[in-house]
Amino acid sequence: MGKRIRSQRLGRGTQKYRFPSHRANALVKHRLVNNEDVYGKVVDLFTSPEYTAPIAKVLYKDNKENYIFAPEGLMVGEEVGTGKKVPLKNGNTLPLSSITIGMPIYNIESMPGDGGKFIRVAGTSARIVAKEKDRVIIQFPSKAKKDLNENCRATLGIIAGGGRGEKPLVKAGASHHVSRARGRRFPVTSAVAMNVVNHPFGSGRGRHMGRSSTVSRNAPPGQKVGQISASKSGRGK
Repeated sequence: MGKRIRSQRLGRGTQKYRFPSHRANALVKHRLVNNEDVYGKVVDLFTSPEYTAPIAKVLYKDNKENYIFAPEGLMVGEEVGTGKKVPLKNGNTLPLSSITIGMPIYNIESMPGDGGKFIRVAGTSARIVAKEKDRVIIQFPSKAKKDLNENCRATLGIIAGGGRGEKPLVKAGASHHVSRARGRRFPVTSAVAMNVVNHPFGSGRGRHMGRSSTVSRNAPPGQKVGQISASKSGRGK
């Protein structure tokens, strides 16, 4: 009898595979405002193990604090704002309906008021490519497009910290510490390198799984790996 496969151990959600919550020192979400424009001053710039991007701490004029992802060029002491009529400048947060087509944006809401779900990684940004009635079409860095409600908010600019992946890790130990800081495991053994009792793709001839990678949607957990309920597989024409 084999042991639990990796996807089962990850799905169980034990502390071994969980990000340590006590290391999270900031929650980055858009501030909720009631049809008003609010302004604040950047009082600190720092990094957090929870995110890849640098974070700016903003103190608003009503003495409330909030955290935003710092865009390129933002400095301590600068003023940023949130609302429908704030100026179109880096670091300001506006509804998509108020942002000009072609401007770089990040931390985009998927639904109005959710605080931001898309484009939250260092060095990334998306762009508005079209507006249709009450919908706004966004193009992501992958060139994929998505239409969103015009009342969804986004922050102007490109998230700072770009190029973080250009410096090589050089050795496996560095990759281990990077992964461990985020609750991930390193190194990760390839499924085809395992024994067949440890993974469905194991014990193939050479480094080949030796069987189809397509599996039924109703397969049991220990067997449900690979292309789950794939409509088609193989090389595309």
